[in-house]
Amino acid sequence: MAAIYSLFIINKSGGLIYYKDYGSAGRMDTNDSLRLASLWHSMHAISQQLSPTTGCNGIDLLRADTFDLHCFQSLTGTKFFVICEPSAPYMELLLKVIYELYTDYVLKNPFYEMEMPIRCELFDLNLSQVVQKDRVALLAR
Repeated sequence: MAAIYSLFIINKSGGLIYYKDYGSAGRMDTNDSLRLASLWHSMHAISQQLSPTTGCNGIDLLRADTFDLHCFQSLTGTKFFVICEPSAPYMELLLKVIYELYTDYVLKNPFYEMEMPIRCELFDLNLSQVVQKDRVALLAR
């Protein structure tokens, strides 16, 4: 079974700009993925405001019985989050690698408009390779 169920990228205003399903059992339709992205953006923003500590960056990890949700927020406010198996290792590192792919293949693409949905073949291809390598590394352990 794959460690990663799905990947979401949310722009700074809370709009879903990228969604990829990696074979999770409960496949979501478009409306459900939009709702989940919006809900996560709101929870993340509320947690920053309600935190008793100063300088809180929001929720980085949400653990449930059947999945974990790991989040990485870039300095520009773009959020990357993966839904994965409980206690899947190295998800923070994987999110940073995905962010590097985003900067290399999406932001440097002269045809990409900021805050718009991501339609970049090179990003998709390299993302698939990174996720596949992550799966192979998990199976090798």
